[in-house]
Amino acid sequence: MPEDRQRNDTAAPGSTATGPTPAPAPDVDHAAHEADGRPDDRQLRTRRNQMLRALLGPERRRLTRAVALALLENVCALVTPLLIAAAIDRGVPAAADGRWGPLTAYAALALSAGLASATLKYGFLRYSGNIAQTLLFRLRCRTFAHAVRLPLAYHESAPSGSVVARLSSDVESVEEVLEMGLDGLFSALFSMVGTVAVMLWLDLPMAAVVLALFLPLYLLTRWFRDRSRRAYRRTRGVTEQIVQHTGETYNGIRAVQAFRKEGENSARLRELDTGYATARAASGRVSAVFSGGVKLIGNLSLALLLALGAIRIADGHLEAGALTAFLLYVHRLYDPIDELASFANAFSAASAGLERIGVLFHTPDTLPEPARPRLLPAVPAPGRVRFEKVRFRYTAASPHVLDGLDLELEPGRTVALVGTTGAGKSTLAKLLARLYDPTGGRVTLDGADLCEVADAELRSGICMVTQEPFLFSGSVADNIALGRPDATRAEIAAAAEAVGAHDFISGLAEGYDTDVRKRGAGLSAGQRQLVALARVMLAAPRVLILDEATSSMDAPTERAVHAALHRVLTGRTALIIAHSLTTAAIADRVLVLENGAVVEDGPPAELATGDGPFAHLYCGWLSATGGRPHHPARH
Repeated sequence: MPEDRQRNDTAAPGSTATGPTPAPAPDVDHAAHEADGRPDDRQLRTRRNQMLRALLGPERRRLTRAVALALLENVCALVTPLLIAAAIDRGVPAAADGRWGPLTAYAALALSAGLASATLKYGFLRYSGNIAQTLLFRLRCRTFAHAVRLPLAYHESAPSGSVVARLSSDVESVEEVLEMGLDGLFSALFSMVGTVAVMLWLDLPMAAVVLALFLPLYLLTRWFRDRSRRAYRRTRGVTEQIVQHTGETYNGIRAVQAFRKEGENSARLRELDTGYATARAASGRVSAVFSGGVKLIGNLSLALLLALGAIRIADGHLEAGALTAFLLYVHRLYDPIDELASFANAFSAASAGLERIGVLFHTPDTLPEPARPRLLPAVPAPGRVRFEKVRFRYTAASPHVLDGLDLELEPGRTVALVGTTGAGKSTLAKLLARLYDPTGGRVTLDGADLCEVADAELRSGICMVTQEPFLFSGSVADNIALGRPDATRAEIAAAAEAVGAHDFISGLAEGYDTDVRKRGAGLSAGQRQLVALARVMLAAPRVLILDEATSSMDAPTERAVHAALHRVLTGRTALIIAHSLTTAAIADRVLVLENGAVVEDGPPAELATGDGPFAHLYCGWLSATGGRPHHPARH
């Protein structure tokens, strides 16, 4: 195998990996990069159209039936003016002669056509509304599913709240156009086409006047489409900034209040809101010009047709009923244009939202499932990890954090990573957890390349406990069973008992059913860490990755967590990122990293008595804590 195993960095958006080594994500396309390399209008339209095709494709049959209902409804509605014309030209003269039959028949037919039109309209709205909700459900679920599958590289570099903005405001803009769009679009288009066809059949010269006025209407529509799209893009951009700022403020509310940043953050929100109001006002002005222009052209049409119709009636080329029907059709023609204007306005907002969602979908999943996934091998002593000539860098332009690293972790042994900030400790852990893929070399677990292992299998084989364990809203039991949702209550309690968490959980108001609230705010830091360790004990992974479990804890809590750690670590391979040498002391082996390379390797007690980097770190730690010299050793 070559030292620098190349991934496919230039895979097309949405493409599927052809092998077990998917591309890294050095240059993800997301909102953070749009300011520098914003896609052009053609690319944005392409992405929007791809999104529309993906959404509408599965609904082709239902959309066809909806179109049929809209078509029938419009046919019934188009018949009514013709029946009115016939009633005026034939039914009224016959009634004047005492024959009421024709007028009654035309009135009955007009009433039947109206009832049929109303019934079909009701059916169309119910049916199209169901389609719209299905499309929204699919869009929201697909967007969320894609977002959570995006690699850690995307989420670490994307602006906070950008994905939330796409899932909320951008999807809501699509919801608005779908709620009115199917009705406004189909009915308006069919009405316009049918109306023009009947006008041409009724009287060609008068229809020519109407068609001649379509030229300024077409130019006005093109102007409106371009301006409104740009206006709504600005609106969606400012909306995302507001969501980001609000989310960052509330997520960091402790820092905001501690540093008295309330006024500054409020001023920033006012500034963003002012930008939003300006963008909305611009889109409102565009809509007002378009709607006023359509009304002007419609009124001009009526005035010209009245004049021309009077002349043609006087010449005997047109009947009064036909002129009445023509004027009704003109009114019917411009009403749908108003509906199309409202639809176009909503579609401009939805189009901007779809373009932004399309940018998210254009970001490929750089850690996809392998083409031929394999299971972790069944071996007598599971948990052997190898880093084979591993090279890694976070972006194509950045230097390598790891450059040709060779390392082996023996099964059932605890290894502590020690080093200064930026030495590569967290990078090593992320590669082992397959939150990133190496740009060269490979990482194996029991002989299997992590890039070739099925994702579900990998997540059951490797668990990671972060420095600040994340608990989800829900019960304590649900949080412990995160890695094994099918676990029984007895198994959950046994895992908690094993790490010493059962007593405090039993003392909670509702025991294992107690809601831990947002991020586990209902529990102390030590209790949250014990719940996280119980989660690991229940999942029983081959490999455990631990990011300093006792950081910022008081001495009694730290001792409790260390006792739990001893139980969790027994018999399994563990990689611990040790920020304090108290944690390193419980390891079987210590690796000291500098600039992505291992500069010292050995048991902690042995290294502490030497004259290497670990001994210097150890002495510095003793001086800082005022502790007495002793040799760290696993108890």
